[in-house]
Amino acid sequence: MREYPFELAVCATIEAESDGLIARQLGTHTRIVDAVEIRPGPEFEDRVAITAESIPNLAIESDVGAGRARYWKDAIDAAPDRAREVVDRAVEVGFFEAERRNGRRYVRQTARYPDWVGGLRAFENKPDLGRPGDLELQLRKDVSLALFDEVILVTESYVTGAHLNRIPDSVGVWRFDTETGDIEVVRAATPLSTDEPGVAVLEESPARVDIEPVTAAEKARLRRRVAERAYGKGWRPETLPACSQAEAGGPPFRPDDALPYCEWKGRLVDPARECGAECGGYDPADPPEADCEAARERHTPWTADPAGTDRKQTGLDRFSGT
Repeated sequence: MREYPFELAVCATIEAESDGLIARQLGTHTRIVDAVEIRPGPEFEDRVAITAESIPNLAIESDVGAGRARYWKDAIDAAPDRAREVVDRAVEVGFFEAERRNGRRYVRQTARYPDWVGGLRAFENKPDLGRPGDLELQLRKDVSLALFDEVILVTESYVTGAHLNRIPDSVGVWRFDTETGDIEVVRAATPLSTDEPGVAVLEESPARVDIEPVTAAEKARLRRRVAERAYGKGWRPETLPACSQAEAGGPPFRPDDALPYCEWKGRLVDPARECGAECGGYDPADPPEADCEAARERHTPWTADPAGTDRKQTGLDRFSGT
């Protein structure tokens, strides 16, 4: 199976088994991870109540609290233009609220930022181990940095001892059936030391390996950024193919979804690579209706319109100046 529909099916299965959230294609320190699972922490519900969107990292790290308003230029550690962008976005998503005092803009948090992440798992999806590409290097990067609590390789291939020998010992290996959603745990993942310093592998060649030490504090900030991106992004594609053969559906084991399903091919498809005039079944039409937010809300604890967005917020147009 092609990697894109395989990845969608994997995400659907992980989501069905998880009490947290799943997201696709997230940047970390040195690479893009196929899928990430956020496991809920003790204050997960408090995070759900704030906003459905990602909260800007600089807003979280800013010198702004829930109890006292701060002048916006003093609150964000960034150049003025960047600080204004961060403040505007934080107000827009409901994490900051703003007010005017003597012609100056002040901001405060609408709620204290919660301790909401209980763990992060990374999934590398490789349906065909006969075409591994840079798989070994990607997994070595993940293990060396130890940004995620667990790293798991998911494949459709039969896994041999030779395959396992080329994969870092701490990486879990799952064999996945896209028709049934069944998972065979070939090897369980070993937890990584996420609270200790790590080493980012930047480049690797036969002659040398370029690395960068990453402190425990830097890893903690990066974990929070990854979690925030995952929270706001999710894993479902936002648009479906503009074709009469396309419909909103899901994999065979969970058809009730909003994924790009092709009646002509009889499976999930990658709209960017498989749909268009070169496809034998292509019939131009408006894309089918699909509500990705409703599907995410139906299958996860994420809320599209949380209580936090109902707070009184001052319009951004009033604060475009000082």
